[in-house]
Amino acid sequence: MPAPTRTILAVTLLACAFAAQAAPQYVAVGSPLPRFTLLKEGSHRYLRYVKDGETNTPMDIWQRTVKFDGKRFTIHQRWDGAGKPAPVKILDSSFDTSTFRPLQHTRITERDGKRVVEGFAFAPERITGLADLADNTQKDLNMASPEATFNFETDIELLQALPLAAGYEAEINFYHPGGSAPARYTFKVAGSETINGPSGAVDCWIVTTDYNRPGYVSRFWFAKATQLMIRQDSPMPDGKVLIKTLLD
Repeated sequence: MPAPTRTILAVTLLACAFAAQAAPQYVAVGSPLPRFTLLKEGSHRYLRYVKDGETNTPMDIWQRTVKFDGKRFTIHQRWDGAGKPAPVKILDSSFDTSTFRPLQHTRITERDGKRVVEGFAFAPERITGLADLADNTQKDLNMASPEATFNFETDIELLQALPLAAGYEAEINFYHPGGSAPARYTFKVAGSETINGPSGAVDCWIVTTDYNRPGYVSRFWFAKATQLMIRQDSPMPDGKVLIKTLLD
């Protein structure tokens, strides 16, 4: 084979290899996650606030608690808002420990004297309302899912368990319980940056997604050592930015 031909072939193979490496990796529900061991039992709290130019308006304190119990594990979330009476939202989600496959999810919201209960069961082909949950406003839900889906309200922990690295992209099928049909979303490691955390500087991966809304790119900072989320910035349609930052 002539030298120029060998050179062209080598360049072509290299380009194909790079393209294959750069293609988003589909995260299949039910398959083991590469860095699941980074997900530790315990609680973390975040401050959520809205930034509008130089004005910062606090929204609530958001607590996420992971607990393992044999073949299942749970994620408990609680939002305590400002005001009197303070609004409260509580989420409880259960999963298969070996794969992060969602099993059940409940959401209780208390605001302005009203209490709303929602409950969901995840199966490989559909999401349905929990029929036995008292006062469940979603008991009649029957959402088809042509491909198994992850629970969108526990995306932070799922991202923590992925093999984040320079150039890594993940394609994930998510369903927001009670919302429209499941859809695939792409999350990309766009770079790295050292930012301030609760105890000092933290070397982070920057992960981005537009949530299938072109022009509205959210950024996440995950600590390289633990892949715990340190911060998230999400642009809002009115030009403001919703920020979530780790407190402890």
